[in-house]
Amino acid sequence: MPQQSKFWYLKHFNIFEGMDEAAMERISQMSSLTMVKPDQPIYFPDEPAKTIFFLKEGHVKISRLTAGGKEVILDVIGPGEIFGEVSFSREKESTGELAQALDDVIICTIKKSDFEQLLTMHPELNLQVTKRIGLRLKKFEERVTDMVFKDVRQRIAAFLVRYAEEFGSIKRGIVTITMHLSHQEIALLVGAARQTVTTTLNEFRSEGLIDFSRQGFVIHNLDRLKKISR
Repeated sequence: MPQQSKFWYLKHFNIFEGMDEAAMERISQMSSLTMVKPDQPIYFPDEPAKTIFFLKEGHVKISRLTAGGKEVILDVIGPGEIFGEVSFSREKESTGELAQALDDVIICTIKKSDFEQLLTMHPELNLQVTKRIGLRLKKFEERVTDMVFKDVRQRIAAFLVRYAEEFGSIKRGIVTITMHLSHQEIALLVGAARQTVTTTLNEFRSEGLIDFSRQGFVIHNLDRLKKISR
């Protein structure tokens, strides 16, 4: 991919906001730009943790596999997010995670060693990364709290609310989310059986709260979903 195109993507990445042209040029030279098709892996659990990823376009599912081969979804991330950062605390180890594209994805990649050097040279970038990791941990803690204290209907409503707020576009009070997760993937995120998720989503649809298809979700009444999720 052309250097100019890569530079443009990096310059418009929020985490690098405020950095001067010379710094951005160095980052561009350190990085590479990659396109990944839907359902294709970006990295596997047993791969060495040597790369930091910046998601420019599309959505990525981050998951782990249990000893029995069962998938546990940790997060679904969208444009502007950094991932693979778990490797900051590891030396020559794998992340233990599977990253997979959910739709057409464009990512910028930087070697872990180069990025650590950038963080040392630019404290403001270090602060941005720390904030983003903190927000990711907060999201995970909220999901764990939901698992403990909320019933299935509340958990699915809470998922839809977060999903709408993170990935939706709103027009005339209706939220549209074009990125699609399967009912099985939603079940893994909320800690429920797939059939329970399907039944609950159909109930929400019959109540006029949502609609859904293979293209994504339409949220007709976000306020009502918020009340159900509490």
